[in-house]
Amino acid sequence: MALSAALVTGATQGIGRATAWALARAGYPVGVCARSPGPVAELVKALRAEGFAAAGQPADVGDPDQVRGLVATVTRELGPVGVLVNNAGIGIFRPFAELTLEDWDATMSTNLRGLYLVTREVLPGMRERKSGFIVNVASLAGKNPLADGTAYAASKHAVLGFTKSLLLEVRKQGVRVMAICPGSVHTAFRGQPRPNAASILQPEDVAASILAALMLPERALMSEIDLRPANP
Repeated sequence: MALSAALVTGATQGIGRATAWALARAGYPVGVCARSPGPVAELVKALRAEGFAAAGQPADVGDPDQVRGLVATVTRELGPVGVLVNNAGIGIFRPFAELTLEDWDATMSTNLRGLYLVTREVLPGMRERKSGFIVNVASLAGKNPLADGTAYAASKHAVLGFTKSLLLEVRKQGVRVMAICPGSVHTAFRGQPRPNAASILQPEDVAASILAALMLPERALMSEIDLRPANP
């Protein structure tokens, strides 16, 4: 049986890119997006070069018109979205006294408003088909305090609240909803070199965890994953 299309936001680097590749290798047609056109085109080209079905376009997930266009493109080229990985996110890390309103709004627009908009666009079809899987990439910062990360931690706490509440609404309609909360991951997300890069999580570890949850029978749901480095 052919697998439904998967859509990964923030897919051109880090966890998003690793997840797009993992889903493609598992047989899913993969839709991707990010803000910059060049990296999106490069990723789609690379996936297709390996024989995978792929589509995508640049999109700011905080813009409803761009989200609508993205989902329409992916649906037209790959079919209805049956798996959504809400991965797009930004982190602005500085003391609260230095945090501007623009910093706060940018964080909430991508990390929370974007998650809402993309979910809103694909969820009706999932409910109608009585099948779907939504993964929201949160963070252990969604559970723990984070100095210099007030906006980021607040947004990820909200992602967890959104995820748990949505699950209660849609589980009876065949839609599974999960949050994954990675700890330290070796990506360029915080823009600083990691002295322990070899011992912390890699993006592929997070992608593998998402795929493992997705591979469970539809009667089973791993509703939340806390993923930590085994020996940081």
